Amino acid sequence: MPDPAMQVSQETIEEIESLVSSTLENGSQIRKLLGQKSGTPPWTENWEVAAAVEALHIFASRWTIEILSALYITGPKRFNELKFLLKGISSRTLSDKLKMLAKDGLVNRLVSDGPPVKVQYVLSDHGTLCGKLLSPLVAHLKLHLGSVVSNSP
Repeated sequence: MPDPAMQVSQETIEEIESLVSSTLENGSQIRKLLGQKSGTPPWTENWEVAAAVEALHIFASRWTIEILSALYITGPKRFNELKFLLKGISSRTLSDKLKMLAKDGLVNRLVSDGPPVKVQYVLSDHGTLCGKLLSPLVAHLKLHLGSVVSNSP
């Protein structure tokens, strides 16, 4: 957990919890809609689990969450700026992961004419959408783990 914990007002905590709650309601409705087809061949439970794993595969790879989080939180970054933010990642790994994320449509590589030529990495529209969808989960986990706490007694 990052130290020290971020301190926010109790009002902010309650607003975050309310927004997370509305996300939960949407998630339940989506699950219900998909569940209407579940169990009807060929959409068996095995199919649903495999489809979910396939959809989430990109987030399972080491450094992927870190790279996507850095770009979502801080915006466009050059290679060395990303490397500085991501303590412990090698240049080779960062390069490979950025190529993979670009191939998967989550990151765009922007090249500006020089001299000198400058390359920046930015989330694609799809990457930004994923970031927005994951934000409520991340906020819930920050509250649950104590990374964000109330500054009220």
